[in-house]
Formats: sequence, structure tokens, C-alpha cells
Amino acid sequence: MSRATPATRMLDGARVAYRLHSYDYDPAADNIGQAAAAALGIAAARMFKTLMIELDGKPACAILPADHELSMKKLAATLGGKHATLLAVTQAERITGYHVGGISPFGQKKRVPVAIDASALEHATVYCNGGQRGLQVELAPQEIVRVLGATVAQIAAAG
Repeated sequence: MSRATPATRMLDGARVAYRLHSYDYDPAADNIGQAAAAALGIAAARMFKTLMIELDGKPACAILPADHELSMKKLAATLGGKHATLLAVTQAERITGYHVGGISPFGQKKRVPVAIDASALEHATVYCNGGQRGLQVELAPQEIVRVLGATVAQIAAAG
């Protein structure tokens, strides 16, 4: 597996300290993020998934714990929109340049507004996709906010 991806190149360019972690990607897993957390031996609350959203007709990105669901209402309000839905797989892949299961919030082909769940800041480091299936980046959540200009808010659904 190549360690150089658009995501790692973006992080390198921004002088972010991070660690890469590889694992055996299971496309049949019920929850890919939780499977990745289990494979790496970390709590699912530290494994953050990247979801591509259509917000009022424009793309946006949500980053939240793998063991939570996204509140579309909270996300829309956070990013100043009214209506949010998940992007179709083909649209998400075209906009990001990544394959589903390997979509990283870093190094996407097109910069879009980003929201990250506030729970990320409860951890010294969190994990998110490194731009390939089976590759995770471990970094300080403050670096995610800095590099992506992400808005921090509670975007995960309650419960």
C-alpha cells in the first residue's frame, strides 16, 4: 500500500504531525469505521468517518465519530444551510477524487465547507481516513480544524 496519497501530501505541506496506520479493509463490514477501529485496537469514539453531503445544492463535508449517526439538521444549521442530504457515491467520488471507503477529508480535489463533531476535541488524537481503503491517519483534532478551516459543532445525532 502506498503511503503517499493526496491526503498525506496535504498534511505534509501543512506541516502537520501525524502517524499512519494500516489495517485489512473489509468492504463487507456493517460499519466500516467501527471495523477499522476494532482492527487498530482503538475506541470507536476516536475513529472519525468522513461523509460527503449536499447542502442546499452544494457539496460539504462532515467528520464525526464512526459509532455515531450524522444529524442532517444540526449539520445544515452549523454550515448556514437549510437542507442537507448524503451525496450519492458517484458524486462523492467525483468531488473528492477518492473511492468510498477511502474518502479522506484531506487532499480532496475540491475544497468544500467542513464541519467536525465537537467530541473530537475531547481526545489528544483521533483517526480519520488517509486517502485509501485500509489507511488511517492519527493526528491532533486541532490540526484537522486548522488545516481544513473546519467548523466545530455538535453534528452527531443524539442517542
